[in-house]
Amino acid sequence: MIPVTLENFTAQYKDLLEEKLNELLLDLDAPEKVKEAMAYSLKAGGKRIRPLLLFATLHTLGKDPKIGLESAAALEMIHTYSLIHDDLPSMDNDDLRRGKPTNHKVFGEATAILAGDGLLTYSFEVLAGTPDVSAEKLIRLVSLLAKSAGPEGMVGGQAADMEGESQSLSVEELEYIHKNKTGRLLAFSVMAAAILADSTEEQISLLEEYAFHIGLAFQIQDDILDVEGSEEKIGKPVGSDENKFKSTYPALLTLEGAKEKLRNHLQKGKSALAASDLDNGLLVEIADMIASRDH
Repeated sequence: MIPVTLENFTAQYKDLLEEKLNELLLDLDAPEKVKEAMAYSLKAGGKRIRPLLLFATLHTLGKDPKIGLESAAALEMIHTYSLIHDDLPSMDNDDLRRGKPTNHKVFGEATAILAGDGLLTYSFEVLAGTPDVSAEKLIRLVSLLAKSAGPEGMVGGQAADMEGESQSLSVEELEYIHKNKTGRLLAFSVMAAAILADSTEEQISLLEEYAFHIGLAFQIQDDILDVEGSEEKIGKPVGSDENKFKSTYPALLTLEGAKEKLRNHLQKGKSALAASDLDNGLLVEIADMIASRDH
């Protein structure tokens, strides 16, 4: 038997996710322009870290990762909608995303807004249609995703991020922004898998702690890449956060201080995994990948 590594696991389940997303878009009875705009951003590539984390958690919990396909697709739709809206002139006003023109640059602002709205609402239809899952579990999943993406989660984090522009934030204020803007959806990846797998409360608590720390590590690495990354690899201009007068971990802690903070969160995440007594090799590899990625 071929040993499971992050590389072969990613190849297998990323392909399955792409097939599922294509199938869901084909099934969509919507005006062609909106459908095209939705597909443009949904198929723009990306690492698919959130779905991968969901699949890997299911595998770690001894379940077939395929039972999480609908949850993973819904999660990626919400992540994609958030990027479309973040790039709008009224928010971050970005021209490039993953090295390609942003959605509103291609389709116009109105269609980009509708494409984001379409992905957001379609995600809940997809999640609610998960086969062979009890109504009780589906309600838990839908409620958790809504909370993770809504005003107590990603939307709240984005609002705080915008309010914090041109201000000198504390590390605690910056952590609040990233815990919500980035961390909540990463945590949903792990928590959704735990719900589908009927995990114990102790496992759920430790997995949530792991997700919290790697979510912050993810954002710290984003901030580091904005300072020393390659524009070709990250797909947008280096230094864009500084140009928008945003508080970042390197700005508050120095570049080396930010790297130390990243290492600290990475270690705490791994410690939570170790305490779970699960065969967690894949989740450790994902944590390392998040902390060392170059785009």
